[in-house]
Order: sequence, then structure tokens, then C-alpha cells
Amino acid sequence: VVAGFERGLFVEPTIFYDVDNADRIAREEIFGPVASVIPFDSEADALRIANDTYYGLAAAVWTRDIFRALRTVKQLRAGIVWVNHMQPTYIEAPWGGYKQSGIGRELGKWGVEEYLNVKQVYINLSEQPIGWY
Repeated sequence: VVAGFERGLFVEPTIFYDVDNADRIAREEIFGPVASVIPFDSEADALRIANDTYYGLAAAVWTRDIFRALRTVKQLRAGIVWVNHMQPTYIEAPWGGYKQSGIGRELGKWGVEEYLNVKQVYINLSEQPIGWY
């Protein structure tokens, strides 16, 4: 299903159906209103496909079985995972990916810590040397 083909830097929402995991559209990060549908036969197959990438920014799990959802979330190699919804972002939660998706975290205390450099400073307040020197 393709609805794009507009000129310029933007595309309309587009769905690529029956994509093979070896296809370029499945192998690269694409930002925009684009979805690739890759068929799978089992939960293990779906996890293998989802994790078979150099990237790992975000993933979504859709199921009525909360235990399956939790099991899947634990095994997904993505920095953000939504269950039964997509795209909520909370400023107090870390935002960032695994693997080659991003360099660290944004938002929340984790995001602030990405901009900090820790330094140890020891000050001898006496006029006499301390230690062996």
C-alpha cells in the first residue's frame, strides 16, 4: 500500500506490506510516517526478526496477553518499547536506543547525566602534606 510520491522532503503515510527482513526498507532506520509489515510464524520468529538489525531505537508489542507482552519486552533489544500503544513520551523517562540508534539518553535524569562529566577533587586543607610524600 503506497500513498506517497509527493515531491519535496516529505512523504504521506506509507505502508510496505510483505517485506522481507533482508530488504533495505527493513534494514535501515526510517523516520517518518512509514511502516514495514514483515510476516512471521511464531513469537520466537517475530523476536528474531525484530532483533536482527544494527538499530534498536523503539519497538511496539500488540497483544491481549500481558504475560506474552512482558516476555517479549524483556527480549527486545530496543531502548523504548510500547505495549498496546505507540509514541507516548514523558519528559521524566529516558529516551534513546540500543546498538547504533543514538548515543546515550535524552530526557529525565538519565538525559541530564549524559551532559555531565564526573570529576574527583581531593583537597588537603592542612598546611602539612598528607601521605608518603
